[in-house]
Amino acid sequence: MSDGPLYLGLDLSTQQLKAVVIQSDLHVVADAKVEFDKDFGAKYGVTKGVIINKEEGEVFAPVAMWLESLDLVLERLSKTAPLHRIRGISGSCQQHGSVYWSRQADALLGGLTAEKPLVEQLKDAFSHPYGPNWQDHSTQHECDQFDAKLGSPERLAEVTGSAAHHRFTGPQIMRLRRKVPDMYANTSRISLVSSFLASLFLGSVAPIDISDVCGMDLWDIPGSDWSEPLLELTAGGADGAAELRRKLGEVRRDGGGSIGPVSSYFVSRYGFSRDCQVAPFTGDNPATILALPLRPLDAIVSLGTSTTFLMSTPVYKPDPSYHFFNHPTTPGQYMFMLCYKNGSLAREKVRDALPGTAAARAAGDDPWSAFNAAALATPPLDVRARPPPPPPPPTAPSSACTLTCPRSCPTSAPAPGASRAPPPTAATSARSRRPGRPRRTPRHRRVPGPLDAPAQPEARPRAPAGPARPAAPRLPGRRRVAEPGHRRDPGGRAGRRRRRVPARRRRQRLRAGRGLQGALGAGAGG
Repeated sequence: MSDGPLYLGLDLSTQQLKAVVIQSDLHVVADAKVEFDKDFGAKYGVTKGVIINKEEGEVFAPVAMWLESLDLVLERLSKTAPLHRIRGISGSCQQHGSVYWSRQADALLGGLTAEKPLVEQLKDAFSHPYGPNWQDHSTQHECDQFDAKLGSPERLAEVTGSAAHHRFTGPQIMRLRRKVPDMYANTSRISLVSSFLASLFLGSVAPIDISDVCGMDLWDIPGSDWSEPLLELTAGGADGAAELRRKLGEVRRDGGGSIGPVSSYFVSRYGFSRDCQVAPFTGDNPATILALPLRPLDAIVSLGTSTTFLMSTPVYKPDPSYHFFNHPTTPGQYMFMLCYKNGSLAREKVRDALPGTAAARAAGDDPWSAFNAAALATPPLDVRARPPPPPPPPTAPSSACTLTCPRSCPTSAPAPGASRAPPPTAATSARSRRPGRPRRTPRHRRVPGPLDAPAQPEARPRAPAGPARPAAPRLPGRRRVAEPGHRRDPGGRAGRRRRRVPARRRRQRLRAGRGLQGALGAGAGG
């Protein structure tokens, strides 16, 4: 390990908080993590990192649990990493979730001392003890109003990059204002989860970043400002819109640089240098775009709690069927995204139903071994399945079904059969939520490749989150893999695989790629 500066990155996801320390050459020096169920499940009553109110469709997480997790992960990290050498801090967080600060928040954040942990000193810093989670689906009434406010879902997508979705922060704020008006009245500031975590390191309420703000259904992307009609809708009228604007604060438009030095709490308690700077924090999907820079016509499939398909593009062509976000660091570039809830939660549900999983856990072995063996042993395209929970978009009732179509008769009608056995389900749970080109979108609305290049990506880096699961990243492209798979390993979380295409289409793409590189230069991939 060199003697140069180090940098700390944090990832606050649905089920864990992870911290990684790297050198300037991206070599990993140390890492640590806190698993919410394992470390705080009994204390806070969380399952898979959240609390679920089935009657109302609410899904949320205790803010105090996140506070305790930050102290715990830094305590664990301090045992293996020289924290005094860290010169920069940033992070990625689950998107759409919100945190509600009380009127005492600024004073409490600025007055932190090293003698007590964060959870004790900031117990009065929040007007609401919980943060809504992206899996929440309690806001259908509010979503209907958001879709209608500007005239149509298409118009809403043109302005904000997305149609109205249950998990988006604007509908969530609107519902909480109606449900707990006293809480909303006592709220001085509203943060996204990313700006909340940055605020703890900064010692004051941090601004929301220019990319993560696009997951709120409140930000006018072409106008680069809060949408006044949507603020009025969320706040209940024109008088409340100005107040809501103050609660949300200014948006950090520059994704680079520093937003300030690290709080003295971390200097005194953990030995951080006073020269350490805090950079803007962003959402987990924009951070994925930054972690694995894309070439033209490349895309990323991220296999996390949700499964997402990501591309970087200079073309802003929104539609209710998918999402557009500002690029987190590059003005004029955008992040295109498809998102499905049926990610690791569905795979874990299938994994836990397999006969060998319990035995593997009891023996201290990898609990994914039975899943991987069953999935990789299953011939492709024999079975299609859609495990719960429901995928957005579009919103659909939760269901689980398995249908078999014999290979010898591919045109015959599928019929329910004996294929409900667990082994085929392991394969289909990895395949069925495979994001690809949005075929449900009319052709004239699809996002074109720059300079009329084909829209289908030539390579798909796959970024599996959580424990190593060889089957999940391999299965989506299994039919067409021409080259041996190879992995990119920044901390053991990213994979990359090439897909074979017919020779004629590959030649077309190579010609388009050369023309694109010549026209846009090396930075065209974002």
